[in-house]
Amino acid sequence: MDFDFIRSGQRVVDIEAAATRALHQRIDASFTRACEIILGCKGRIIVTGMGKSGHIGNKIAATLASTGTPAFSVHPGEASHGDLGMITGQDVVIAISNSGKTEEVLSILPVIKRKGTPLISMTGVATSPLATQADVNLDVSVAEEACPLGLAPTASTTATLVMGDALAVALLEARGFTADDFALSHPGGSLGRRLLLLVENIMRKGKDIPLVNSDATVSQALLEISGKGLGMTGIVDGNGVLTGVFTDGDLRRALDHGLDIKATPIGTAMTRNPKSVHPHILAVEALNLMEKSKITALMVVDHDNKPVGALNMHDLLRAGVV
Repeated sequence: MDFDFIRSGQRVVDIEAAATRALHQRIDASFTRACEIILGCKGRIIVTGMGKSGHIGNKIAATLASTGTPAFSVHPGEASHGDLGMITGQDVVIAISNSGKTEEVLSILPVIKRKGTPLISMTGVATSPLATQADVNLDVSVAEEACPLGLAPTASTTATLVMGDALAVALLEARGFTADDFALSHPGGSLGRRLLLLVENIMRKGKDIPLVNSDATVSQALLEISGKGLGMTGIVDGNGVLTGVFTDGDLRRALDHGLDIKATPIGTAMTRNPKSVHPHILAVEALNLMEKSKITALMVVDHDNKPVGALNMHDLLRAGVV
């Protein structure tokens, strides 16, 4: 087929990039007023739109919700058949329509007004019915659609999405929203795991903790290492207090010195005052300690320095912390 796909694709990118750049000068007093209305909202932000505008509205609502502004989307057609009950006077409605004349959206405006719910519109026509009835209108007009027929919403939906992102991020910064706050609403994501997962959630416990008494021999410690599979074992005294660890590296050093592993007490070959962590710290802190100390496993101890768990780099990998 003799068609220049590259040129066509580049033309679309150029048109949509121009539509986005044009928004820069529209981040003005109206934008500030919209942010102030949302910041003052004591309820939820309800985003509504029909067709492609509805799809963009879903994304805007999701972005707001994940960045500290509670929000959800409502289909305007469903709103007319009962879902308007979801909207209260404590909420704020963001209505999206490129033409500003979408019937399904306009039909619910009287009820929104009657409830006293603040209305923010996103339209491409500032003189449209939706724009003029809104408390504030955000101009998302475009010079042209990327669709050569001028029919399929393309540049206009991109501009609307970018305006929604601008709102969400401005509100995020104004609220002082942090990475920790983000993690609370994304516990299943990699960031959530890094910021919320504790050592106690992933450490090995009970019989899975590699431990030998201080009177054990090096060979007995090796059997414990092999049986537990962490590449190390902790050594405890008669009171159950951690006094050292014995690792693969300690074994190599012992062999280099010609020690008899069957007769040598573990106290002779172990590493004293080993690095350890408490169970209630973040798993990512344990990872940082491992990387800083250039080790691959840690004992987990209580405030009396008695082992309550153990973990290695593989445990952190499985948990998605690394």
